[in-house]
Amino acid sequence: MRMRTIAGLACAALALASCGGRQPLKPLAGQELPAVPVGAATAPTGAQLMTPSTQARPQRNVELLTQSQKRAADEFDLPPEKQP
Repeated sequence: MRMRTIAGLACAALALASCGGRQPLKPLAGQELPAVPVGAATAPTGAQLMTPSTQARPQRNVELLTQSQKRAADEFDLPPEKQP
């Protein structure tokens, strides 16, 4: 039983490892790359199109809170209205 489990996991890992492509991206037959953006000298490559911008993927703020701080008053934090 244990050997079958190990063999099954090994086959699954091999299948997952072999499914990734290593070839550069290129458009499908009959299609072209997107038009050159306004103000750009050249058209972006496939790798540039796949790289997310800073706005699409901002840096994480990993600053640790070293000292507790009192929460500021929130004027919009109102209790629920009473039902008539």
